[in-house]
Amino acid sequence: MKSNYRPLGKYIRELNERNSDLSIKKLLGVSMEKTFIPSVANLNGVDMSVYKVLRNEQLACKLMSVGRDEKLPVDLYNDDQPALVSSAYYVFEPKNKEELLPEYLMMWLCRPENDRFIGFISGGDVRGGISWETFCSLPIKVPSISKQREIVKEYNVIQNRIALNQKLIQKLEETAQAIYNEWFVDGIDLENLPLGWHVGEINDLCEYSNQKVSINEVNLDNYISTENMLQNRAGVVQANSTPTKGSVTKFEIGNILISNIRPYFKKIWLSNFTGGCSNDVLCFVPKKNIPSLYLYQILGKDNFFEYVMAGSKGTKMPRGDKKWIMNYPVIIPDNALLEKFNNLVTTTKNYVSIKILENEKLAEIKNLLLSKLATIEN
Repeated sequence: MKSNYRPLGKYIRELNERNSDLSIKKLLGVSMEKTFIPSVANLNGVDMSVYKVLRNEQLACKLMSVGRDEKLPVDLYNDDQPALVSSAYYVFEPKNKEELLPEYLMMWLCRPENDRFIGFISGGDVRGGISWETFCSLPIKVPSISKQREIVKEYNVIQNRIALNQKLIQKLEETAQAIYNEWFVDGIDLENLPLGWHVGEINDLCEYSNQKVSINEVNLDNYISTENMLQNRAGVVQANSTPTKGSVTKFEIGNILISNIRPYFKKIWLSNFTGGCSNDVLCFVPKKNIPSLYLYQILGKDNFFEYVMAGSKGTKMPRGDKKWIMNYPVIIPDNALLEKFNNLVTTTKNYVSIKILENEKLAEIKNLLLSKLATIEN
């Protein structure tokens, strides 16, 4: 280890405050994307007093399976109202915030090099986990507090721009949903449908992809699995790994992919490139004259995911039933109105695509900044 590196444990302390008075109800988990997410655990009959309390400027991480995933689930909590995390998480903070900023600490733990190093040192554990002591032995480079503030400020400019774009993307998506609801949902009488409309099932609008592609033709940029699909309709990120043999389902531009494991996560993506997806991902191919954007609005609805869950199999890790899914009831308007809807919403979708591309470029800059932390001097 270089002389200007120090063990992480020199700068952080573990916290173990419990929800003993049951005053806190908000329960969070941390995703592989290093983001706090609401917990989906069934809390009926659960003793919430054993859960760990998480307060502003504290971090939480999970050290199990980090070797298998080669990612450290960790995030910095930035909310004045406290929350809870499972006792399986470690909660910690800098010992001295005038020596190590919580934001700089989070940046260091977000470095791809850090994830790879954790994956390497966890190799001896059969579950791919590491201990708290091993975590505290990780090397960290801590420049002066003034330099940390400078770095964090630069990083936050990028983060804020990404967040602003994400809010705009959300608003544009909501606009498309509002148009869909106004045209095809609100005030529609199933007993007296407009001329040319009829009631059908989702299999009247699409079919599952039956095409295959060799794993030699997929890479980290065009492979989609349930692991690199984001919850709550947030799209996809680059894959961490690809299959080593065989073939996978082929998807094309305009196909709609949905993770079929734990459908309540609402992982759905309208593809804008061609690639391959795992067997745990359903690939919906719109039929002739059915716009992808119209089909996406139907498949992205809460009602659809609730329907999938109603027919799912398994309790711990429910999986949607493919035949059941294709029986989902839908209203099918006339082709002229579908074309008009597609033309209108395409403009919105194109602008969304521009903002997504901008965020991808900003993410590259952000990752470059993270990678350079190891080279920064005081």
